[in-house]
Amino acid sequence: MKDFPEPMERLIQEFKRLPGIGQKSAQRIAFHVHRVSREDALRLADSIREVKDKIKFCGICNNITDVDPCRYCTTPGRDPALICVVEEPHNVLAVEKTRQFRGLYHVLHGSLSPLRGVGPEQLQIKSLIARLKGGNIKEIIVATDPNVEGEATALYLAKLIKPLGIKVTRIARGVPVGSELEFADEITMQIAMEGRQEL
Repeated sequence: MKDFPEPMERLIQEFKRLPGIGQKSAQRIAFHVHRVSREDALRLADSIREVKDKIKFCGICNNITDVDPCRYCTTPGRDPALICVVEEPHNVLAVEKTRQFRGLYHVLHGSLSPLRGVGPEQLQIKSLIARLKGGNIKEIIVATDPNVEGEATALYLAKLIKPLGIKVTRIARGVPVGSELEFADEITMQIAMEGRQEL
């Protein structure tokens, strides 16, 4: 016998499929949806449908967008000679929040991970190389995650791009601002020491 009526059970199961949502969180969200007004619940459903119907990938940088090309690729004043390569669309926002980067982006949609069956063919690497061959790009900033997959992806990209005569740089890594040294692991500390700068 099921714990909840069939429609509620199905909704809980669907919420459980979302990243970071377990059984209890799925139940809380499902009961919240049940409690809100019909209009609020339908607004949520419409928002989900609209994302599936209207969001696509930019034909230039592969970022998510509702217009093609995306607003980053078409904003006047951005430096077309500088491209920041990131793993996922939400990484673009992390870079944009700094208000320091004025170049363009390229979204890979993942990182190399042979254990998960993700090779270069599953990523947007061919479109990046085509973009580099077709433009006057001076520098590629590789801003992949500082983990094994991100490092492997960065090294792979550098190996492909350097022969094209384009400068390849990697974002700095190390101890995060606002943290304490005692909580930094040995790899983070090693990278921070190696990346030290003169004062």
